[in-house]
Amino acid sequence: MSEQKIDLKDSRWLNDRWLLCTLAVWLLVATLMIAARLPGIEALALGDTDDNLRLAQVRAMLGGQPWFDLTQYRLAPPAGADIHWSHLPDLPIAGLILLLEPLLGHDGAERWAVGLAPLIPFAIGLVAIALTARRLIAPIAWTLALLATLCAGILMPMWMPLRIDHHGWQLALLAVAIAGLADPKPARGGTTSGLATALSLTIGLEMLAFLALIGAATALFWVRDRAHAPRIAGYGAALGGGSALGFALFASAANRAPVCDALSPVWLSAVAAAGGALVLLSLLRTENWRIRFALAAAAGAILAIGFALLWPHCLGRPEGVSPELQSLWLDNVQEARPIYRQGWRKALLIVSLPLSGLAGYAIALIGARRAPEKFLPWLALAAMALASVALLFWQVRTAPAAQLLAIPGAAILGGWLLPRFRASQQMLVRVFGSVAAIALMTGLYAVIPIAAFPEPPGEDETHADASGETLACSSREALAPIAALPASTILTQIDFGPRLIVMTPHNAIAGPYHRNGEAMLDIFDAFRGDEARLRETVQRYDVGYVLICPDMGGDWLYGEEDEASMFYRMRASRAPAWLEPVSLPEDSPFLLWRVAR
Repeated sequence: MSEQKIDLKDSRWLNDRWLLCTLAVWLLVATLMIAARLPGIEALALGDTDDNLRLAQVRAMLGGQPWFDLTQYRLAPPAGADIHWSHLPDLPIAGLILLLEPLLGHDGAERWAVGLAPLIPFAIGLVAIALTARRLIAPIAWTLALLATLCAGILMPMWMPLRIDHHGWQLALLAVAIAGLADPKPARGGTTSGLATALSLTIGLEMLAFLALIGAATALFWVRDRAHAPRIAGYGAALGGGSALGFALFASAANRAPVCDALSPVWLSAVAAAGGALVLLSLLRTENWRIRFALAAAAGAILAIGFALLWPHCLGRPEGVSPELQSLWLDNVQEARPIYRQGWRKALLIVSLPLSGLAGYAIALIGARRAPEKFLPWLALAAMALASVALLFWQVRTAPAAQLLAIPGAAILGGWLLPRFRASQQMLVRVFGSVAAIALMTGLYAVIPIAAFPEPPGEDETHADASGETLACSSREALAPIAALPASTILTQIDFGPRLIVMTPHNAIAGPYHRNGEAMLDIFDAFRGDEARLRETVQRYDVGYVLICPDMGGDWLYGEEDEASMFYRMRASRAPAWLEPVSLPEDSPFLLWRVAR
């Protein structure tokens, strides 16, 4: 596909000011998102467990907890819960709190920090996406890429205000790594991809599969053309050095052991060896691509064998949870399920944009004879996009990355379709054809069958009072009476633990985190078991209150259908005598008991 195909009334003004225009789009969309989420910002409505725990981690850091101690002491006290995260995504949130506190007070600064912080990776991601489209498709193609991005219904929520979990940063860094892969200047591109990969690994391993594909693509650039030796040298040095620096500055004390779920000596040794191997390969002078391929393949095989011999315990799933916890909890986490175990509406929303992207990559590869210098970058992105779709059949947690990787291909599809419809002599073809092209490019065509077959109304996960007003379990209003009670440790559902410690002075026993596995099983066993098992858990953790939100969802995990379980009995107002009911407002969604001493 040639650049001339994407004329779209090509504008020199837009081409020359693409960065300014991209930032203007970011500012406009960010302002609209803040306006839409303003009530949530004021209410500190962090809807996800990870967002709540991220804020709890920032509070602990600002409160003086040692830098390399990432234990969350308000879960499973007094020992606390080991959290495998990094402090790197905490820094923008903490910086905004400190910056805004003199103006807004601590509470106001905290609310606005969690509202504004996700907009930083959003800006980085948009710029990187626009740059990739300019480099690989055409100077004006950034407009189509941004349109596809803003319509990505699974990707965009990761950059919304209040979404302070680390996934937004990892997606932005993936976009930067892709922009480096598309950079025509080998040394700069390789260094960019290597640094972005190192930063992403410092944050977490969620993007490991995609980052490995970027590394493989970088090596193949050199295999195809030795002129890319500066690319693999820059990538290898930035990857190895950046990862070592990230480990030194951000790895918690717990992550300095050979654990499999974070940047630890396990993964640091792997990426450092890979980076060193690429630097060494870049020094070779061989002109035969077959020899270069053999050497790169041998280096990869040595690295894989070495990893298997040194770290055999990391060849399976990195979480390392017990079979009991995996069967009961991990295999039933919604985002850990494959796409075929999702409802068809959600599945269609997930795959519509990736399918459009694959179609665009196919068009680009078929027409690559017109732009041979772009064939390998297109092939690399197409392979990553195809791999991301395949991974959806493992877990849908890869859906945001799948949509991100589809965007350049979607822009190609739009640039191929739109000029053809716009060239028609028929006004209806120009208008409706252009609308159809945009719907196909952005994946918005998925809205048509979803609107035609709306989901039947289900039970709302809220509690309604007589006036029709609803209170969600996590709302500030619902939690206010509980926050007013004397501080204690509360036994509650695991998905509610992070929200409880953020919105009240109380401690919880567990959150949905795999390193917190023993405490999670204690909660499951306490609610699913008999009175003696509940009493044993209450005494072990010195629990002062037992709290249930019946409408929270996932109650089957706690034995809601088993009449012998304590969860069933407590919901039926048949709690043991040593649990005293605590009076709450009539519209409260909670059931609360005080442990009699």
